[in-house]
Amino acid sequence: MSKYILSIDAGTTGITIMLFDKEANIVKKEYAEFSQIYPKPGYVEHDPLEIWNTTKKLLNRIAEKYDNQIHSVGITNQRETVVMWDRNTGKPIHNAIVWQCKRTSEKCNELINNNYSDLIKNKTGLPISSYFSATKIQWIIDNVSNAKELIKTKSLLFGTIDTWLIWNLTNRQSHITDHTNASRTMIYNINTFNWDDELLALFNLDKSILPEINHSTSFFGEMDLEIFSQKIPITGLAGDQQAALFGQYGYNLNDTKCTYGTGCFILANTGKVKVDSNNGLLTTISCDKNGKPTYAIEGSVFIGGAVIQWLRDELKLIKNAQETEEIAEKLTGNDGVYIVPAFSGLGAPYWDMESKGVITGLTRGTNASHIIRAALESIAFQVNDMIKCLNSDLKCQIKTLKVDGGATLNRFLMQFQSNISNINVQKPNNIESTALGAALLSGIGSKYWIDIDDLKNQKKDTVYLPKMNDASREKILQEWKQAVEKCLQSN
Repeated sequence: MSKYILSIDAGTTGITIMLFDKEANIVKKEYAEFSQIYPKPGYVEHDPLEIWNTTKKLLNRIAEKYDNQIHSVGITNQRETVVMWDRNTGKPIHNAIVWQCKRTSEKCNELINNNYSDLIKNKTGLPISSYFSATKIQWIIDNVSNAKELIKTKSLLFGTIDTWLIWNLTNRQSHITDHTNASRTMIYNINTFNWDDELLALFNLDKSILPEINHSTSFFGEMDLEIFSQKIPITGLAGDQQAALFGQYGYNLNDTKCTYGTGCFILANTGKVKVDSNNGLLTTISCDKNGKPTYAIEGSVFIGGAVIQWLRDELKLIKNAQETEEIAEKLTGNDGVYIVPAFSGLGAPYWDMESKGVITGLTRGTNASHIIRAALESIAFQVNDMIKCLNSDLKCQIKTLKVDGGATLNRFLMQFQSNISNINVQKPNNIESTALGAALLSGIGSKYWIDIDDLKNQKKDTVYLPKMNDASREKILQEWKQAVEKCLQSN
């Protein structure tokens, strides 16, 4: 009987579970969304029990046909999002606070004003931002009535979504994370590869709440659920962006990928060298071919594919994302219309959490098609801003951008990205790089695969080449820059 690797991809809007075979082909895919909770403006939450129940429901579907056929499990997840729960009851003490949530912006400004930026950057590679976990953990402890009591009895546990899922998958046996997820918390030291006592003191956090940290191809425990007739080892784990880089076989020096999802995330592997950005990018942890920690440099665009959801759900300009490609291609140009979708502030390289979105260049002749095209172009412009920063920080020109995520199916967007960045854009036929990355890590950890370079050499890609002249490129990049300046002035 064939054996497969099971990959759990716990994203921001839903859970995907896939089975991969020896050739890294997708054999089975299950997906389900979970609720987005917005209690106040700027607040974003998830229900951790709903995330767990959604995962369990999908595993049930897999078990119906593939019980006894799972070799090992890999997990990848939305990073930074904070879950805190009672060790004794297994119940969360508050909804998960999502990476997009801005409720701790004021606390972050306080830290910046008190001159903690350099300390935190030097230790964690991160700018002070409500995006990362530390101030979210602090907020829950300060605002949930029994949190401090639970800490006193060593009963309170913290985890990012991976840790929460593993705790439940292993029947409460493993409280664990990996280096890629830990590196996003703002309390992990990227120089020592461990939790940092000075930062824990700064945020007034007790070490007893923290999970153990292991490398990405370690043994994280056994999946111990009644729905499967045997226990299954969990042997791969990485945060979603690092998993996507690994799924693009990006474990060599300067390999660069961009994932186009809810947000856009560009990540370049810098190997054993910790590159400190002069351009507002952050230094983080990725992994080598064996899942051991290496360094990476990353830029984050908060609103990528989410701008297309906004066109559909709020503006009602489209019925589905697929329509946007044809609509954008019918226009010969953007006619000077630009959208800067700063719905959650601006990420790299600006890191302005207070900015609001703007639309510029409107005239009487502007129609819905212009808005739709401007929304698509805004994704590519933001990614291009990060590519320019990467080139500067790495002191070399990135020649190829490996891409993945749902929006890469939009051929207009991919060609525009190639044009505007003057770079080859390489899209794999399997765009599920994040889930594949978790599967590859698990397969290495469980010895399912001995050398994944063989898989790398077999994969087929679509490559977009630049088709825009320099003068046209410079003109629209200048107009984009002016639109961003208006956005930065909007707070």
